[in-house]
Amino acid sequence: MDVNAERGNGLHTATATVSLMKKTPYWTHHGGEKSHKHHTGNTHNFINQQTQQTEVRDKHTYRTGEVFTYLSCLSYGQPVSNLCLRCSGLFWNCNRKKLKSTSKYIYQTLFLNGENSDIRICALGQEWNLHKVYLCQSGYFSSMFNGSWKESNMMVIPLEIPDQNIDTEALQVVFGSLYRDDVLIKPSRVVSILAAACMLQLDGLIQQCGETMKENVGVKTVYVYYSSASIYGLDSVMKKCLEWLLNNLMTHQNVDLMKELGVDVIELLIQSSDLFVMQVEMDVYTALKKWMFLQLNPSWDGPIKQLLADADAWLCKRRTEEEPFLKAEDGAPFTPVFRHVRLQYIINDLASARILERDNILPPDWLTSVYKSQWFAMLRTEHDNDNGPQDANKEEFESSSMRCGRKLTKDGDYCWRWTGFNFGFDLLVTYTNRFIVFKRNTLSQPCGGAVSMQPRRHLAYRLRLASFDNSGKLVCSRSTGYQLLTLEKDQEYVVMNLDSRLLSFPLYVCCNFQYTSPHMDQEKKNLTCQ
Repeated sequence: MDVNAERGNGLHTATATVSLMKKTPYWTHHGGEKSHKHHTGNTHNFINQQTQQTEVRDKHTYRTGEVFTYLSCLSYGQPVSNLCLRCSGLFWNCNRKKLKSTSKYIYQTLFLNGENSDIRICALGQEWNLHKVYLCQSGYFSSMFNGSWKESNMMVIPLEIPDQNIDTEALQVVFGSLYRDDVLIKPSRVVSILAAACMLQLDGLIQQCGETMKENVGVKTVYVYYSSASIYGLDSVMKKCLEWLLNNLMTHQNVDLMKELGVDVIELLIQSSDLFVMQVEMDVYTALKKWMFLQLNPSWDGPIKQLLADADAWLCKRRTEEEPFLKAEDGAPFTPVFRHVRLQYIINDLASARILERDNILPPDWLTSVYKSQWFAMLRTEHDNDNGPQDANKEEFESSSMRCGRKLTKDGDYCWRWTGFNFGFDLLVTYTNRFIVFKRNTLSQPCGGAVSMQPRRHLAYRLRLASFDNSGKLVCSRSTGYQLLTLEKDQEYVVMNLDSRLLSFPLYVCCNFQYTSPHMDQEKKNLTCQ
């Protein structure tokens, strides 16, 4: 099978319905995380449990005030009157369908209509006629009413809202959640609801907001969700957003998303060995160049295909021979991000090295140190019998491995190599018949560069496969994990055997490689000693 030559691209070749956990001794959470519509053991179930020993069978219809009196007695530990027991009998004789109807009735009558309200909450120019027995589910109000605060005896409470993310619609949803079992959370409204839930200390609602966010991460929501999760302490949401960005930043580049992402987030992504790179490390540098241009020119509005040309033209106008761009005032903030580009895998390709010199973005001393390091690595390979990594060193692998990838648009036969000089290790990658195979090429296929003829070469690698839906979510994924491999001349090795039932195209292949042993140059040691 011939190896394709593709040097130009770096290759040779919902609205959710959620259930809340009520934060009082009377509520218990049940159900799973996936459906987001599951009923809790609610007030009415509790009433049933409390009245199992009664023999009340009166089926009269009671006014809302009578029902509310019974609930208040239970909540505050007050004696239960005959009237209350009659109310309990009403609940005990209702079946589950009736209970659901009662829940809706309570929400409509007590919350929406405000009947028998014993407290008024005023916030953002709006008033809510509510009930202390329900508000005490909130840690915020429970502390207010049970402490020595002046508000504990007030009938009208003005509520200060310091968080700009909170609006009246969010407060309406959060207050209403105290009177019902199910709450409708729209992905577009989840941040405001989360902000209000955090202020009022409603842990159940906070958790369900987090689940809604994780299920709706996409190109239009990922940055907003990540920023909000950072503010309100939802670590699991932040992790989910970062995973989405690692998978999609390079594979599905988007202009609007690049404008949103700040230095802190981009730095986290670029330094990660889990970044899904397409095609080689030079493409990481190119993506950063486009991102930096958009950060400095947020009004740019054009197709993604035109972005690189416009970024290069803009840099050309600002280029000076005396000063690299990162040393200039407007370029300095981007220095931490470019620090994490793995330059050793860019300068090993002549065309890429020339672009680095032409752009004059990076300080010269960065490149000088990398050239020196790579030169000594080559000498060790040729004269010091460095045949590659033989001992596991995952920390070194994570921080300095070569990152590369390819997109397989449809099922078929593929064979390719990634560009660049890899110390005489000419690695061919083949996908055929749902097998992925590595081959150390020495004599069987033409090669444009020098090939090592050492009997054995060692390699550290990790290979990942993934396919995504239209929103960038993972449909399926496989990984070999961190592996060490020894190949003789022209030897092949089956890296992965894929289950056809799990395959979904286009299929993205992402690899990390380490061709040489991790060494600290003796020259560096000598300089340190001096």
